[in-house]
Order: sequence, then structure tokens, then C-alpha cells
Amino acid sequence: MPRRIRSTVLPEWRDPRSVFLALAADASRVAWLDGGDDATTGRSVIAVARGDAPVVRAGGDADPESVYAALAREVGGLEPDPDRAGSRAAVGWHGWFGYEFGARTLGVPAADAGTPEAAFFLADRVIVFEHAARTVRLEWIEDGARDAADADEWVRRTTRRIDAIGSADASVDDRVSAAVPTVTAAPTRWRHSPDEYRQMIAECQAAITRGDAYQLCLTNRVEVDVRPDPVAAYLALRASSPSHHGGFVRIDDVALLSASPEQFLLVEPDGTVATKPMKGTRPRSADPATDAALRAELHASEKERAENLMIVDLMRNDLGRIAELGTVRVPHLLEVEEYPHVHQLVSTVTARLRHPLTALDAVRSAFPAGSMTGAPKLSAMTILHGLERGPRGVYSGAFGCLGVDGTADLAMVIRSIVLTPDGASIGTGGGITALSDPDEEVEETRIKARALIAALGGESPGAWTGPADGEHPAAAPDANARRTPPAIE
Repeated sequence: MPRRIRSTVLPEWRDPRSVFLALAADASRVAWLDGGDDATTGRSVIAVARGDAPVVRAGGDADPESVYAALAREVGGLEPDPDRAGSRAAVGWHGWFGYEFGARTLGVPAADAGTPEAAFFLADRVIVFEHAARTVRLEWIEDGARDAADADEWVRRTTRRIDAIGSADASVDDRVSAAVPTVTAAPTRWRHSPDEYRQMIAECQAAITRGDAYQLCLTNRVEVDVRPDPVAAYLALRASSPSHHGGFVRIDDVALLSASPEQFLLVEPDGTVATKPMKGTRPRSADPATDAALRAELHASEKERAENLMIVDLMRNDLGRIAELGTVRVPHLLEVEEYPHVHQLVSTVTARLRHPLTALDAVRSAFPAGSMTGAPKLSAMTILHGLERGPRGVYSGAFGCLGVDGTADLAMVIRSIVLTPDGASIGTGGGITALSDPDEEVEETRIKARALIAALGGESPGAWTGPADGEHPAAAPDANARRTPPAIE
């Protein structure tokens, strides 16, 4: 029997949150790609790794090409299924690429991230929620008669468990209420103090004046001394910061909790590729008139528009390397999208993959995303490595699904929390140009981090603790010299 993807639609809609809590929340290797409670388009996916499922993990000494090769071994080799024509697979690799993995791929300096720089598990059985159609679908890979019998039993068992949840299960509601962490003023430390960050902005602008870069995406890092239940913390985050590209990914002792609003790459079965760089931010206001004025100010801002356009050009160039000639397009330019805490300036770049390239080729060409590096990319990343003096880790990377059919659905790791046994970390930053105002840039990092810190019960962004102004923390060791294959289980 050939290897193929099978699926079946269940009789009734179920809330993805309820299904996740009932079936997947306690798994050690799990992903919930979360379209949000009020989603009317797109989909959510719940994936749990089976005990013997392959896992790819790469540290700072791994060779990026061996990581891509390991991921590629599970892509393709499927029997065509006319019933699935045009449908993007949700079975496949689920996990993340960290920022330093991208730096090593490009051969620019990178600090030791301290967390896996790439981590994916293979999910051959998933639950898919199509928000527009309001349908729940089970999807799985079938490879041989024995596998078919085992999969049929999984379908029957999973269907029964989902049916038993009900549309308004009281026990699930109780668990959600109990999961929200108690807010306490947990110790919170910023890598760079406000004055130090202003000095870094000045150094960025000096580099721009010299012609070394056009734009630099400068970042800061926040450490919160908490060790919450990861699911509890994610439920608190998604309640305060709803998003259509959010997600929860746990791989052993590292968990990613994301309220990301930004799509990195969407690769469809027909080879269509889309990316939506997000550059330009204004806070929201509870007063409608003030909120409308902030939105208009963002759309009219010369600095924000220039920042967005530079990244659009960079992404056009990145996609152009793997696209059919003449297919790179910008169907949407400089549109303002609204989120609970911020207005964002967003553009869309599309292309069509050259045959026989897959989503992995698109990732290799475009990662890390230009919206998190600046332009030109290699020069920007080298300058930022010297300024930031420490790793970004999973932040600034990408997470989601690499389908076994060569497709992908990856979001940017922004507005995100990373939990490890050592505590919680949050990345925040913004694009620096010659027109940037240092005080406004400092405030932007606070705005972006505020809801994340609150979800963890950390100290307010106004209560800065970190290096004394002008004091530079020691640079993290450079682990770029030695390359070994990733751990593949």
C-alpha cells in the first residue's frame, strides 16, 4: 500500500481550546497552531507526537544543512489523492526555527542561544479545525496495511473522545478558569536599560549614516523569574492578546507561547508562496477618536512607510531566488491592521515556487525574515550581533508546520514567551532608521512586551532592572566554529 494522506470530517464543530485541553495539553511534544476563538478564516491544528515519532533538534554546534536534510527526508513520496487536490497538509513537522539557526545558515556571527536553535517533531496524526466551514477533520498518514488498521483505531478513539467533550463542557471551563496564573510582581530583568538601548539606537543610526545598512531591527530581551504551567500561561496570553497566528509548541522542557500576528511563510500545494512583513507600530487607545488618530498617524508616517517598504523589497529579493521568473508580486502594500494593543503596518508579498522546489527551499532562502533583521540582511545581522551582545533564541525565528506534501504554514516568533526550566524570556524590538526617535523606539519595546509580561505576572515595563546605564553585559560565547549533525531521534 503506497504512502498517502487520509482524512475524515467529524459530524459536529468543537472549540479547538476545549479539544486541546481534553486531548493534548499534557503531552510532552505537542503543538497547537491557534487561529483564535473568533476566527472566521484559516484553520487551527492540534498535533501530538507519538512515542516513536522522529524528532529533529539542533544546538549551536549543528550544521544547518544537515537539519534541512533531516527534515526533507519526510517530505514527499506521497500517492496523489484527487480528493485532496488543493488541500494543504497539516501532517508533518511541527516546531520552530530559532534566529541563531538562520544566522548560522547565512554564515554570519551568532551567539549560543541556550535553547534548541531548531526543534521539530513529526506528527503523522493531527486534528484540523477549518474556521470558515466550521468543521473538524482528522488527518493522518497511512503507510501499509498494518498502519492502516492502527490509524483506523486512532480515528475511532479520537472521534469518541471529541464527541464526549460536548460544545460547552463544564469541566473544561473549570480547567480554563483554574489555569489562569495568579498575577504577582515576579522579578523582571531587561538585558538593556532604556539609556543603553538609546545608545544602541544611536549606533544603529551611525551605521546607517555610514551606508552599512538602510534599516536595523534592534531588539531587547526580558527575563522573568517565573516557572508557570506552560498551558496556564498560554491561556492567559491568548485571553489578553488574541491573534490569528498564535500557537503553543512544547518540545520536552522548552515551550513556546505565541500571540504572533505576523505570517512568515504560507506555501500552498500549487506552489504559491506568501509572506506578510509587518513593520510600523502605534499603540491602541480606548478612546475611539484617539485610536483613529493613531491609526491615521501610522499610515501617514514617512518613517514607518519607508521602514515597511525596505522590508518589502528585501522579501521580494528573498522570494525571487526560489520563484518562477516574473511571479513575484506585492498585492497588498502598507495596510493598517488592528490588534488589541497595537496598530500594525502590513504588506503582502507573493510568488510561485519553481519546480521542483518545496517549502524547505523557501525557508532556506527567506529565513530569518527581513522584518526581524533589517536591510541589507547580512550586513544588518552582523551589525546587530555586535550591538545586542546576546542571543535572541527562539524569538525572531519562525514556528508552525512543514507539511509532508511540501507545503508550509509558519508564523513569526514575535509577541511570544519562551519557557524553560530556568524561567521565562520575552523578546521585543523595532526597526531603526535614520528617522527613528530614540524615546519612541524605547516606548515601542515596552508596548510590545507589556501584555506578555502581564501574562506571566511580571513587573511593569516601567520598573526597569538590568545593567546600569552605560554598562555592557558580557558577550555570549560564539558557537559558530564547530558544526555537527542535529540530534535526530
